[in-house]
Amino acid sequence: MDAFPAQDSLLPHGDHVKTRRVVRRRKQKKEESLITALCSWIVEHQIGLAINLVLLLSLTHICFPRARPHTRKFFEMAYYNPDTQAYTRGIDDMYLVFFWIVAFTGLRMGSMEYLLQPFAQWGGIESKKARTRFAEQGWMVMYDSVFWSLGMYLMYKSDYWFNLKALWEGYPPIHMSGTMKWYYLVQFAFWLQQLFVVNIEERRKDFWQMFTHHIFTCALLFASYGWYQHKVGNVILCTMDVVDILLPLAKMFNYLGLRTLCDVTFGIFITVWFVTRHIFYPLVCRAIYVDLPVLGCYDSITGAKIEGEENTSIWSNISQPFTRPGGHVCFNDNIRLLFLGMLLALQVLMILWFVMISRLACSVIMGKVAEDPRSDDEGEDSYEEFEIDDHFDAEWDEEHAIEEEVGVEGLSARPKGGPSGRRGKRPVARTSAISIPGHGDHKELLGRIGCDKPS
Repeated sequence: MDAFPAQDSLLPHGDHVKTRRVVRRRKQKKEESLITALCSWIVEHQIGLAINLVLLLSLTHICFPRARPHTRKFFEMAYYNPDTQAYTRGIDDMYLVFFWIVAFTGLRMGSMEYLLQPFAQWGGIESKKARTRFAEQGWMVMYDSVFWSLGMYLMYKSDYWFNLKALWEGYPPIHMSGTMKWYYLVQFAFWLQQLFVVNIEERRKDFWQMFTHHIFTCALLFASYGWYQHKVGNVILCTMDVVDILLPLAKMFNYLGLRTLCDVTFGIFITVWFVTRHIFYPLVCRAIYVDLPVLGCYDSITGAKIEGEENTSIWSNISQPFTRPGGHVCFNDNIRLLFLGMLLALQVLMILWFVMISRLACSVIMGKVAEDPRSDDEGEDSYEEFEIDDHFDAEWDEEHAIEEEVGVEGLSARPKGGPSGRRGKRPVARTSAISIPGHGDHKELLGRIGCDKPS
């Protein structure tokens, strides 16, 4: 500033003000590899890629009749039996799964960008990151509301509604209704797509727990579908999906500043979690251990039991519809223990989560305030700050120097070490979560549990 040197005239002869300049420059990004750049490009163009792939398949199906026997597999369910008016399963089902992975990618981003984020802005959420978080939770509420309702409808209309022994009656259930098949394949596609989503979202503290959960879920869906256990899968999905509605809904209420609705929804969530995941879910596991079908091999076309045949293999039986259509499928202890082990491993993971949820509930009841477990407090841009003595003759390249703060305001009285000018951090939404002993301060809390504080 021109006025600043004039201050020397007010000081004793020979004394000068020693000034320091605060120079802020944007942190340089590390050079990206080709693969990283490609992944970033895919993430930034999810809607366009999804629409173009669907249009390409649709136009190919319409314009090239010879390609229709192949392209129809992406749009229609395969293996329809007109005699039974039901469906069986096979490798061609994976075409429909692929189609819905692409469709969910476009639907998710389209809903977030053009429906949920504008709604969040209308609701008064100012932070861009908070709006993104709101949109992510909103998409989960939309999806799980539809598919939990559909799953409950299928279960209510079945013979295993509150009758777990019926899960094993008539094993193997060769045929399934069109609604059940579509429901199961689309659920499988959704969880495969979630493996992609959990890696493109900003990483939370419980990234590895969520990633492990998604791996187990996808493995169980694939194996249960191939091994004719879609009835059990339907029950387990219904016990899981309901809490995936309530927790995101509580977070959405809190982002919107509706604290009372958030607290009530969170209380319902804790109750429903305990009942479905720690009472109903273990009952299904018990049924797998106790109410087993008769061990042995069965004809995958008629379902008739084949006497005198035994097969203790795991993979060949689980993949039978895909690798040996029309072959025999066997029920053995090795597969039973595999399924039971995977389901119990999920139960252990859910118990750990429930302990964290309970601690959060206790902290809320005690009136404690939890801090943000995620990196939402970071500004949208990252800067480095440097303090430079005025007498130090340093030259800064213009492309590195973002802004310079120097002048009379630097002489204002403030505690040493206090904030000096703009520090490059902008206010953003804060969140709350659970305190985990042994993880240092509150910043090591579980990121996906609890109501987020509105901006």
